[in-house]
Amino acid sequence: MPTGLTKDAGWQIGVSRTLPHPAPVVRDFISSPEGLALWLGAGATLTPERGAPYRTAAGVTGEVRGYHPGRKIRVTHGTTTLQIALAPAADGARAMFRFHQEHLADAEEREQQRAHWQHILDRIAAALD
Repeated sequence: MPTGLTKDAGWQIGVSRTLPHPAPVVRDFISSPEGLALWLGAGATLTPERGAPYRTAAGVTGEVRGYHPGRKIRVTHGTTTLQIALAPAADGARAMFRFHQEHLADAEEREQQRAHWQHILDRIAAALD
């Protein structure tokens, strides 16, 4: 089976980075209007409860599928499922931030999304600095 193709979730991608900020700082930023606009899309607001719908200014719609306060949120994102996860590093001064997206159409979309999420991580890191 090719890299990124799973039996259950189809094509998927995971992109992560350790950021030089404590997890609460990263969490507060990514859940702020500016942070949500970076990773979910302009105009998006999220209600952190299962089944809550959202819509971006670009017309992307979805709903919250899972929420673990301060650690993880899982949403549908168009025809895909997107999860972001946050975990403190052992020293507490840094945080690991991860995007995981599944149900992608094919290997080409997987590579496009890899580049997209790496770019978003660059923008999040720059905004936090």
